[in-house]
Amino acid sequence: RGSTPLTDRLDLQPLLPILYVAWSDGALGTEELALIRQRMIDCPGVLPTSAGALASWLDPSAPPSPGELRSLRDHIRAGVSPERTPGLARSLAELGLGLRDGPPPGEWSDPAAADTLRAIEELLGVQGAEAAREILGPRLPAAVAAERLEREPVPALDMAAVRRHLEGDHAELRRELLELIAGSRFRVPDGTPTAAYRERVFGLLQELADRGYGRLGFPKSVGGEGDVRGSIVVFETLAFGDLSLLVKFGVQFGLFGGSILHLGTEKHHRAYLADVGSLALPGCYAMSEIRHGSNVRDVETTATYDAGAGEFVVHTPHALAAKDWIGNAATHGRVATVFAQLQVGGQSHGVHALLVPIRDVDGSTCPGVEIQDSGRKEGLNGVDNGSIRFTEVRVPRDALLDRFARVTEGGDYESPIPSDGRRFFTMLGTLVAGRVSIAAASVSAAKTGLAIAVRYSDRRRQFGPSGGTEVRILDYLTHQRLLLPRLATTVALDFAVKDLAHRYATRNEATQRELEVRAAGLKAVASWHTVDTLQACREACGGKGYLSENRFARLKADTDVFTTFEGSNVVLLQLAAKGLLTQYRQEMGDLKLWGIVKYIAESASRRVAELNPVVTRRHDEEHLLDPEFHESALEYREDHLLGSLARRLKARLDDGMDSFDAMNECQDHVVTLALAHVDRLLAEEFRRGLDAAPPEVREALSPVYSVFALHTLERERAWYLESGYMEPVKTKAIRSQVNRLLLELRPHAVGLVDAFGIPDALLGPAAFVDEERP
Repeated sequence: RGSTPLTDRLDLQPLLPILYVAWSDGALGTEELALIRQRMIDCPGVLPTSAGALASWLDPSAPPSPGELRSLRDHIRAGVSPERTPGLARSLAELGLGLRDGPPPGEWSDPAAADTLRAIEELLGVQGAEAAREILGPRLPAAVAAERLEREPVPALDMAAVRRHLEGDHAELRRELLELIAGSRFRVPDGTPTAAYRERVFGLLQELADRGYGRLGFPKSVGGEGDVRGSIVVFETLAFGDLSLLVKFGVQFGLFGGSILHLGTEKHHRAYLADVGSLALPGCYAMSEIRHGSNVRDVETTATYDAGAGEFVVHTPHALAAKDWIGNAATHGRVATVFAQLQVGGQSHGVHALLVPIRDVDGSTCPGVEIQDSGRKEGLNGVDNGSIRFTEVRVPRDALLDRFARVTEGGDYESPIPSDGRRFFTMLGTLVAGRVSIAAASVSAAKTGLAIAVRYSDRRRQFGPSGGTEVRILDYLTHQRLLLPRLATTVALDFAVKDLAHRYATRNEATQRELEVRAAGLKAVASWHTVDTLQACREACGGKGYLSENRFARLKADTDVFTTFEGSNVVLLQLAAKGLLTQYRQEMGDLKLWGIVKYIAESASRRVAELNPVVTRRHDEEHLLDPEFHESALEYREDHLLGSLARRLKARLDDGMDSFDAMNECQDHVVTLALAHVDRLLAEEFRRGLDAAPPEVREALSPVYSVFALHTLERERAWYLESGYMEPVKTKAIRSQVNRLLLELRPHAVGLVDAFGIPDALLGPAAFVDEERP
């Protein structure tokens, strides 16, 4: 490489840091090295006699040896001049010009020389200050580095008060049940064989029944407590534990018992509910069929009334009409609530529910009943799903759950609801508890995943600045982006679902339709949110999250079907949107001429105000954090989507298109409307929850609300830009504001997940990384 060592050539001293990084970085290709070599040779300060040495050092076919590279680094370190380079160099160019044995006066003393060096430095594509610090090695004493990484003091927040507020009503019931399911006997080990798992879950279900949890929502007249809200609290709390037990509980007491309670009459209540609540009578809920799935209206199982015998004949006409995926059917169920097309006197009256025995007391299948095990599933293998076929199975006339329709001894069909369609939807509406419960359980499962992932991320360290300690991974913005908006959304869903449960417990005929819309939308969004959140939490825990002991595998597998339970999510969102359209039509239909004119004028006035250029561009912090802005933006989106969908549908119907085809052509619009409705609903219920909270809870959760609201607007920024509601300067400001809020929320993240009150025994070991698990 020449007779004179590179480090002895004074004219090359300013280039040495760049030269070192060019090789140590290891990311430069042949063409890049050739370009840097030529730029260095062309530098005014480089003497012609040094050009060969430079060319030799930057020859891709003959890279310097590790020893030569170390010698070059040591020469640079030894040559740092405190006088010329006080403190830490801000760039490689500054470091080079500040070496003790600097170049002689001449070309390098020209101010333009630094510009030349910086131009070459840019070709490296590195952060110059960091690269300079890397060359210089440890520059800060450990104590100084630790102090530099020390977080700014943050105000203490009352997370105990947050926990009390999130527990809401039935706090004692929640804590009692959490303590129970945290016990070792309620935690079924991974790898338990399917048959043993089912029996273990059935035994645990019996213990819950013996403690009175199953009959909590049943009337006092049959041994229950009449506590509808409490029964949902039990279901919500069980979701922190084994989800097979949760689903088994829901099938027995919620679906089977609930169908008898809500579709039957007093005679059915007296005959069955006490035994259902004690688990003396295990049952199942046979609604869906192989061919029809969510389309309950068109199930093909029939129940034909034989007036001479005073019996219904329940029959499965072909294999594809078999009842499918019926929980409790494969092993334990003895009676099924069967949904069938009711045939009386040669006339069909639509879908009705009947109680049909499927097993004897000794467990033998009843005559005419054929049951097949669905087999091992993706998850929930402690639940015995099966399919059921009926061949001319006879049940007495009283087997018909006759709250909304009955058949007299003489064989006459009677119903207080004349319309088959109205009667069908009224029957299904009474079973909305299932959607409320799945929404609540989804939130609990998301809380579990977040409690594990946030605690892990707060303790796990990875990477960090040169010379400093490794950084907690939750301090990285990407990790905050991964977990904290999902944490905020989970809290929003918690408020909304608790309100939904209260509405369900206090429902009446006037509020039924709105309840159905809310339940459908929140169940869909909550279950999708949980699936998404658990995946994010698994990734946040890296390889630890992939270990089965950390629960993510089972949580993900067990909750995946929540998106299908109680109605496929896409179907439920269409149901919710149709409810909004019905309400919209009724409101418009009730308006007289002047009312319509006023409505249109107010809508136009609001649109002009909302789309005012000042508003669309305003991006100061006070405005962005204003809940009134969030509410206005979310309402605008929902209203705009509702009105435009109504116009699209009307245009098609006016052109003579069938309503089914019209809805199908606008299906994406329908689903988007329902999602926008839920977004607005979540923000509204979050705010209402905060308004009703003590001051210390508002202080702790207000930033969480802001993260939720602004992240929701950020997520939908494409729509707001397309509609002209926001301009790019505003959406960019929202993104920046979310980042600032996440930084503020980060110190309180562990306190927030601890406020969920989940016992340590129900969290995976990843939640206790670097510490002893209790």
